[in-house]
Amino acid sequence: QVQLVESGGGLVQAGGSLRLSCAASGSIFNIFIMGWYRQAPGKQRELVATITSGGSTNYEDSVKGRFTVSRDNAKNTVYPQMNSLKPEDTAVYYCNAKRLSISVVNYWGQGTQVTVSS
Repeated sequence: QVQLVESGGGLVQAGGSLRLSCAASGSIFNIFIMGWYRQAPGKQRELVATITSGGSTNYEDSVKGRFTVSRDNAKNTVYPQMNSLKPEDTAVYYCNAKRLSISVVNYWGQGTQVTVSS
């Protein structure tokens, strides 16, 4: 099992910044990709950004140039730095880890609320 603990959400004004973190523990070997998803009220959960074990990143179009995801392998922690936040970024943000076992297994954090006021 993998446990994911998120922190760093909160309320920020438009144009501001927040840095979230997601710490992984447990059976973290064979985690090959970690990512962040978000879900706004009444909407489906959507992918925001991913980072592979090798450090390659990928971003959803609406956050490119504003969000940067990095990882500290020694701490097994992933950090999305979110700049130039917009009200439409308001959502619950979820950390995700994919671990290769017999098949790919998904693990989720509990979610952290990000609210951007206009």
